[in-house]
Amino acid sequence: MTNTSPITGPNSGDKSRVVIFDTTLRDGEQSPGATMTHDEKLEIAGLLDEMGVDIIEAGFPIASEGDFRAVSEIAERSKNSVICGLARASFKDIDRCAEAVRKAAQPRIHTFIGTSALHRAIPNLTMDEMADKIHETVTHARNLVDNVQWSPMDATRTEWDYLCRVIEIAIKAGATTINIPDTVGYTAPMESADLIRRLIETVPGADEVVFATHCHNDLGMATANALAAVAGGARQIECTINGLGERAGNTALEEVVMALKTRNDIMPWHTGIDTTKIMHISRRVSTVSGFVVQPNKAIVGKNAFAHESGIHQDGMLKNRENFEIMRPEDVGLSGTSLPLGKHSGRAALRDKLEHLGYEVGDNQLKDVFVRFKELADRKKEVFDDDLIALMRTGVDAENDYLKIVSMKVVCGTGGPAESTVEMEIDGKDVTETAEGDGPVDATFKAIRMIYPNTARLQLYQVHAVTEGTDAQATVSVRLEEDGIIATGESANTDTVVASAKAYVNALNRLIVRRGRVGEGADTREISYKDLA
Repeated sequence: MTNTSPITGPNSGDKSRVVIFDTTLRDGEQSPGATMTHDEKLEIAGLLDEMGVDIIEAGFPIASEGDFRAVSEIAERSKNSVICGLARASFKDIDRCAEAVRKAAQPRIHTFIGTSALHRAIPNLTMDEMADKIHETVTHARNLVDNVQWSPMDATRTEWDYLCRVIEIAIKAGATTINIPDTVGYTAPMESADLIRRLIETVPGADEVVFATHCHNDLGMATANALAAVAGGARQIECTINGLGERAGNTALEEVVMALKTRNDIMPWHTGIDTTKIMHISRRVSTVSGFVVQPNKAIVGKNAFAHESGIHQDGMLKNRENFEIMRPEDVGLSGTSLPLGKHSGRAALRDKLEHLGYEVGDNQLKDVFVRFKELADRKKEVFDDDLIALMRTGVDAENDYLKIVSMKVVCGTGGPAESTVEMEIDGKDVTETAEGDGPVDATFKAIRMIYPNTARLQLYQVHAVTEGTDAQATVSVRLEEDGIIATGESANTDTVVASAKAYVNALNRLIVRRGRVGEGADTREISYKDLA
């Protein structure tokens, strides 16, 4: 078999082209606390496809029925991207993965096994036994699809001779991409470049495949290591939106893409990413995952293009290039932040939303316009960030089991806070009153009285969307119950109302996820066991 993909084939004509492999939906979603619903995964996959991501690692099909369904639907819907599924070195995993990506126009199987001494000890395999397993499983995968990626997990801590040996075996067995993971974020940039360079020079057949890099950010060097690997000869970068991922995260897609674009003078490589779509997908991933982007995050942070210092502001007024190496428009930020008000019409709102990266249909615009007017009645001016918060939190779904109907809160220095909450539960209104240590605590207790649950509050965050006493508060809530995690988010000029709606939003998600788990859909028992 031969790989016919013009981008990911082993003998791509453009040697300066760097392939972007996004694993937000797989490695990114494995972040502790990160959760995405089925529909949200499909939405993010569609955005990745539109922005020009070459390969989307859509999930781990053997992990659960939910993962399998998500990968299958993404494969069927994809218009441009290669759709990849992850599989351990197991015939069962690989067969399940092949079935999941079967309907993709360009399917890929990504199979892996831990090759370092530490990781070999987990399945208790000798070097020879593992080498045989690699040959068998990569061969099996290649018999199912033309496009096979193989990864020696913890490659950067694997003995040099053995790493060369197993990579040669994988290439001979039919792998078309060899990924070199820095699984624990241990490598430094000089090592990253040198490792890729030496492997390409040493391993027989290395010039016939694409070498990839997968870096973690445990020491804060994931982006630097990925770019160094490209300098060493890698032509595929594995990354995630916002750097989402386990522990300290993965290489951030937006960082490597914009680094290559901005410093093309010293890094003469390019990608196929439409960078103007970066901000929009960053915001959506932040919303659906429940992971707020830090304000000073490179490229996509709220302060990335903000200038407060007098010297900086003066320099910006005279020439933007004094203190900006990129244009905000390059990553999809609106060039203006003129506010809207209560007299603004639908056409102005639609135009502003389009500048912010949101394409809304007539029905959605009608709903958004109603909520915009409600917000404009409470705020004198509605800024871009207010609209982003409005779009992020959306509206209560019609089929939500729990809905906030009304609230009344009494608090102050004279005694405990008291909150009366009226909720609709499956169409029936229920009201309860509770006292607590502050208005939020009292409100959450009232909600728990209305809908008893054992969910533990893992995270409660409040962020002011804009400045001023009438600013909206965006509240993020993360709940955990019996190992199931769900996040909720809401924005309101009343912090307590936003908190209540975020809490109920998380409860609704928990109800949905708990229902699926009851059917065995989203349980995850991924380990080295049963690799035969």
